[in-house]
Amino acid sequence: MARTPDHPVAPLFVDRWSPRSFTGEPVPDAVLASAFEAARWAPSASNVQPWRFLIARHGDAHWDAFVSLLAPRNALWASRASALIVVLSELKLERRGAIVDNVSHSFDAGAAWTNFAHQALLLGWHTHGIGGFDRDAARALLAVPDDFAIETIVALGRQGALDTLHADFHAGESPSTRRPIAETVFAGRLGQPAFESERDAA
Repeated sequence: MARTPDHPVAPLFVDRWSPRSFTGEPVPDAVLASAFEAARWAPSASNVQPWRFLIARHGDAHWDAFVSLLAPRNALWASRASALIVVLSELKLERRGAIVDNVSHSFDAGAAWTNFAHQALLLGWHTHGIGGFDRDAARALLAVPDDFAIETIVALGRQGALDTLHADFHAGESPSTRRPIAETVFAGRLGQPAFESERDAA
């Protein structure tokens, strides 16, 4: 399915989607370094940069442990990725000499992961964020301290042919559409159209 934006945007934003078919080929250090460099420059409240990334590459000493964290259905496809990346965010920050809650930790980590995904795509690699995994097991197995939240696991790889993907996922292996912005952007309060064209239509 071809994606067509309703308003002008750079192709990068509609070209990024989340396939499940991956080749499993090795990902070069240069690709990972470039994607993590893009993540490094994400917006961050007070320049705290609360994000941390734990990475396993296909077949390395950490790979089986990372795959074991996935829900069984997700492991069917994500085990063929080139890398799995656990995204963490730090819950506390130092402000004027005091340790306080970082209320934007997830927001900032999300911005970093988005930068990562877009830079990876520019280099010819796809990503897929995964919510279905065992967070308690991840904390124990990966020795994640309690002052970090475990946000997501990201699968990264070259997109593979459909016949390399488990048949259960074939029907959904295409870019999804999005709601029109009239359903997500409002003037002042929910339900109030933000743009004149929408007010006229109402």
